[in-house]
Amino acid sequence: MGKSKAMQMCRKIISDGYEQASKAKKNGELVGWATSIFPQEIPEAFGINVVYPENHAAAVSAKHGSLDLCETAESKGYSNDICSYARVNLGYMYEKQCESLNIPEPDFILCCTNLCNTVEKWYENLAKHYNIPLIMIDTPYNVDYEVTREKIDYIKGQFEEAIKQLEKITGKKFDENKFKKIMDISSKAGSLWKEAMSLAKNVPSPMGGFDLFNYMAIIVCARGKQETVDTFTQLVKELKENTANGETTFRGEEKYRIMYDGIPCWNYLSYKLKLFTKYGINMVGSAYLDTWAIQYESGDLDGMAKAYSALLNNININRLIDSRTDVIKKFKCDGAVYHMNRSCKIMDFLQYELARRVEENTGVPYTRFDGDQSDPRNFTKAQFETRIQGLAEIMESNKKQGGNENE
Repeated sequence: MGKSKAMQMCRKIISDGYEQASKAKKNGELVGWATSIFPQEIPEAFGINVVYPENHAAAVSAKHGSLDLCETAESKGYSNDICSYARVNLGYMYEKQCESLNIPEPDFILCCTNLCNTVEKWYENLAKHYNIPLIMIDTPYNVDYEVTREKIDYIKGQFEEAIKQLEKITGKKFDENKFKKIMDISSKAGSLWKEAMSLAKNVPSPMGGFDLFNYMAIIVCARGKQETVDTFTQLVKELKENTANGETTFRGEEKYRIMYDGIPCWNYLSYKLKLFTKYGINMVGSAYLDTWAIQYESGDLDGMAKAYSALLNNININRLIDSRTDVIKKFKCDGAVYHMNRSCKIMDFLQYELARRVEENTGVPYTRFDGDQSDPRNFTKAQFETRIQGLAEIMESNKKQGGNENE
């Protein structure tokens, strides 16, 4: 197989985004920093350049540059127990540069608490350090299975207030028509992202599932850009061609199909991929990746508020269990791997119960491993391989005994 055109398009969007933000800063234009699932449509409608510290931390980690920044943050009094994305970014705040990838300093901060509440104090610290405005959108935890009317109204009101704040910061008038066009693009990108992931339901899968972690960068940073829609359109086309031709981007024999739950260990992404390939294990589904498939009707601010609230850790535990059960059944998984991420405490606490109940629902075995998204000190290769080897043995035994109920 030749090089993927979709991946080339993806890499260009990523590099262009950082380059454009740096140029804007040099030209005296405003640049913001935002949490990964801040309602991107709002700053995009203002034509503002925005950088995403979580994505930057992941990129730095993948290039093995995160440890120095973590240690810088720790030397300033930040505990090793807090999120390593935060420590990478706070370390960068002090260092102002790193060998892996540089980003311009912010003129304002955009924060939404829909993934975790670590970001609340993290971004408050950024705003205080740089002495710049902070726009905060609070999304209450969804105790109920569905997002209630009261929560939708509460979040929508904050969207409207954020627009007013950005009008003051930028000196620009909000363009409602442009906003609706960007909502169209963003929702379409979410739909295509979901479609691309769904194609892994084919057996064998037309892709190596870890490829999606590379594409994830643009659904995080560029949901509201037409280039992202074009890239995912191309990706869907390529995956459908692979299915028709019996081809795949997975670099080994697909003996076992798994759900991978959680954020990757970016410092060890290549190592983990090679180990999975060694055992013939292909990641075909992930509830974490599905988080970014944000969808709503165009022009529907209520629907947008609901979509940005019902995400990942911010939803009822029964809904979390159902989402993982659905992934395992839909993608015909033989097993599941749960990342006990030292950085993401709320995810870890949930996963013990999640894993147990998902296994009850599906009959599919699972394993857990200790790790961290950006701090390489919190991952051990030996433990990881032992856990994966054990899971492979169980999956092989199940196949010999007649498989599981998902087959």
